[in-house]
Amino acid sequence: MRQYEISKSSYRCNDCQREMAARQEFVACVQQDPQEDDLLRQDYCLDCWAARAPAGQDVLAFWKTRVPPPTARKKLFIDDDLLLNFFNRLEDADSESMRQFRFVLALVLMRKKLLVYDGLERRGQEEYWVMHLRGGDLKTHVLDPHLDEEKIAQVSRHLGQILEGDL
Repeated sequence: MRQYEISKSSYRCNDCQREMAARQEFVACVQQDPQEDDLLRQDYCLDCWAARAPAGQDVLAFWKTRVPPPTARKKLFIDDDLLLNFFNRLEDADSESMRQFRFVLALVLMRKKLLVYDGLERRGQEEYWVMHLRGGDLKTHVLDPHLDEEKIAQVSRHLGQILEGDL
């Protein structure tokens, strides 16, 4: 399985290249790299992000965060709406790594009791988990890539790296 190579944030705006100060709000986004089968994280100051609005089809997820103070401990906060948006944006992903990523997101959403497993559907050699969002009846299908525990843990670590505030 491929590793996602996502560098830590330099706390510099991707567009204007200005360095961001401690406690300054900024927008982080995740998108599919147009040149490679990989995820790319980019950070924008609020002014540059506003100039880019709307985010665009290439953005899978985005969130507002702050530059931590120099002495701050790492903290991971994952907003449910962000996870659901990320999960839905990956629905039509055609690369293997993105399908694996969506499967792990489905596991996270099930653990958070936001996604409910309804059954299994076979399409040729592929198996899909049929699921629905809690409180809704719209079905979604998640390809089961048959990941072993080690691969699930690996993809989960990458999810954490992507969503951490200091990447």
